[in-house]
Amino acid sequence: MVAPQLDTEHPGIRVIAEVASVLQAGSASGVALRGVVGALRRGLNLRRCRLWLRTPDGTRYAPVTTPGDEAELPGYSPPVADWVRQGVQREGTAGGSVLRLPLIHEDEPLGALEVVIPTGRYEGVAHDVVVVVARILAPMIAATELSQDLASEVALRTHEMEAQRSFAAQIIDSLPVGLYVIDRGYRIRAWNRKRETGTQGVSREDAVGREVFEVLDRQPRDLLKREFDRVFDTGEIQQVEMESAASGETRHYRITKIPMRQDGQHISHVITIGEDITEWRQAQQRLSETEKLAAVGQLAAGVMHEINNPLATILACCEALALRSEELAPAERQAHQEYLKIVDAEVQRCRRIVDSLLDFSRPRSGDKRQVDVNAVVEQTLFLLKHHTRFKRLTVARELAPGLPAVLADQEKLIQSFMALMLNAMDAMDSRGTLTVRSRINPERRDEVLLEFVDTGIGIKQEDLPKIFEPFFTTKPQGRGTGLGLSICYGIIAEHRGRIEVESQVGVGSNFKVYLPVE
Repeated sequence: MVAPQLDTEHPGIRVIAEVASVLQAGSASGVALRGVVGALRRGLNLRRCRLWLRTPDGTRYAPVTTPGDEAELPGYSPPVADWVRQGVQREGTAGGSVLRLPLIHEDEPLGALEVVIPTGRYEGVAHDVVVVVARILAPMIAATELSQDLASEVALRTHEMEAQRSFAAQIIDSLPVGLYVIDRGYRIRAWNRKRETGTQGVSREDAVGREVFEVLDRQPRDLLKREFDRVFDTGEIQQVEMESAASGETRHYRITKIPMRQDGQHISHVITIGEDITEWRQAQQRLSETEKLAAVGQLAAGVMHEINNPLATILACCEALALRSEELAPAERQAHQEYLKIVDAEVQRCRRIVDSLLDFSRPRSGDKRQVDVNAVVEQTLFLLKHHTRFKRLTVARELAPGLPAVLADQEKLIQSFMALMLNAMDAMDSRGTLTVRSRINPERRDEVLLEFVDTGIGIKQEDLPKIFEPFFTTKPQGRGTGLGLSICYGIIAEHRGRIEVESQVGVGSNFKVYLPVE
C-alpha cells in the first residue's frame, strides 16, 4: 500500500513524518534509532544530535549518533544519569542552545535525547519537533526493551526446558535396562538406547511412532496386547520373569510394565522395563548353594562322630572274627574270610565318606600366604602323574607367566585342583585331553582365572545347577561319594573366590576358578 503524501512544506512536519516512517519500518531497533537521529540532524540542521540509551545491564548509557556529529571534548564523560534524574534542561551555547530531554516511560528511566539547536528563525520549530520526537521515542523504546526482555525470558525458559528434557533423556539412556513407552494406541512414544542393542535391537528412529507389535514382531501379538491391556484396565504394575536363549546362551530377564498418568488421573501410557537379571540369578544360586552346603555341614558335624564309633566297633569285631576263622575247616574258613573282607572293605569305605564329610563340615584352618597359582598347578600335576588312570590323559598346559600371587592355603588349593582334575579324568574315562589354563581375568584385573577344560562327555543342562550339591554324582555306583566338587566349592569360597562351569554334552566341560588378587 502506498503511504499518503504530505501537502505542507512545513519543515517540522516533514521531519516528524520522516521519523515516523523510519520507526514504522524498524520499530525501535538500533538501525531505526540511528535513522531517527539522522533524520533529526539533517531536517533540523542540528550541530549535535545524540540519543543516549540505557545498556541492558543498567549500569551506564551508550550514545546513538551518526557520522559528522559534533565531537566531544577529549576526556569528557557526559553525566547522562544526572540529566535523566534532573529533568528537561536547556542552556545557551555559542551559536545556539543545548537541549537535554530525559526519556522516561511509566517512571522508568530509559535514556536521554541531547541536541544543539542553532540560533535562527526555525529555532522554536526545532525545539518543538525534538520534544515531540522524544515523547514518541520513550514508549517505543520501552516496548522494545520489554519485547527483548520477554524474548530473552522465552529463550532462557526454552533453553532450560530443552536442557531438562535432554538431561531426562540422558538419564533414561544411561539406565542399564531396556525401556520403552507406548500410548493407548499401542504406538511407541519413547525408546531408550539400551533397547537399540541386543538380539532385538531396533534404532530409536525406526521404533518411535510405530505400533509396538510391528517392532516386537517376535512376540505373539495377542499375548503382548493382553499384557498391555491388563495394565491399562487395572492400573497395577505387572512383573514377570522369563528365560531366553536367543543370543546363544540362556539369559534371564525381568519384564516390568508400569502405568503412567500424564494428567495425574487417567492412565495414558504404559512404561515397559526389561532388565537382564542373569548375574543376579547366578548370585542367588551361589548363595543358595552356600546355604545348602552350610546346612549339610552342620548336619554332618552333628552325626559323623557318632557314626565313627559304631564303625570302629564293627571293624574291631571283624578283626576278632578273622582271628577265630583259623579254627574253622578250610572250606568254611575260605567263605568266612571272603565275607570278612567284604565287611572290612565296606567299613573302610564308610570311614572315607565320614572323613570327607568331616573335612567338608569343618574345614581345617590352614596357613594362608602369598602363593604362585602356576606352581600350585604344577605341584598338583606332579602328584597325579603316577596315577594309573591319569597317566593315560594328554595334559596341555597354558599357564600365563608373571601372574600376581594370591593369598591362599596351598594345601587346600592342591586338594581343590586335584578334585577338579580327577573329575575331568572320570568325565573322559581316562582318555582325552585335559587343558589347564591360567591368566588374569579379562573382565576384572583384580582376579586370577584358572580353567580346567576336558573333552569328556559333558554335563546336561538340567544337572549343572546341582553338581556342587553334596552327594550329587553322575558317576556309576561305587565310583564316587558326590562330595569332591562340594568340598572344592567350599575351599574356593573360603578363599573369597568362585567357581563357574560351562559344559556341552558330547563336547566337554570347562571349570573356571576365580581367585582374588590381594
